[in-house]
Amino acid sequence: QVQVVESGGGLAQPGGSLRLSCAASGFTFSNAAMSWYRQAPGKERELVAGISTTGGSTNYADSVKGRFTISRDNAKNTVYLQMNSLKPEDTAVYYCRARLILTSYYYWGQGTQVTVSS
Repeated sequence: QVQVVESGGGLAQPGGSLRLSCAASGFTFSNAAMSWYRQAPGKERELVAGISTTGGSTNYADSVKGRFTISRDNAKNTVYLQMNSLKPEDTAVYYCRARLILTSYYYWGQGTQVTVSS
């Protein structure tokens, strides 16, 4: 069955870094566009970053440009989100989403909490 599992969340200080990972299984990973979303308390879920099937194209929310980097390793069926220069406003539950190119089906992970606080 399809599984999308995030890891790497936790507590970081302002200015610090975290690296999130998202391991996927149950579908052809190289046929899926991958994205990271986040949802802060009381706010709607928002797109943070996306990456194409080959990794050749990426996009970012304005709020994270220059600080976050999305990447993928198709051999490991894993997508990453490197988060640098973290700010308290980056605090949220971060979700990984897979979108299958051929069917447009979406699969979400369960989320991982990121808290930025001193």
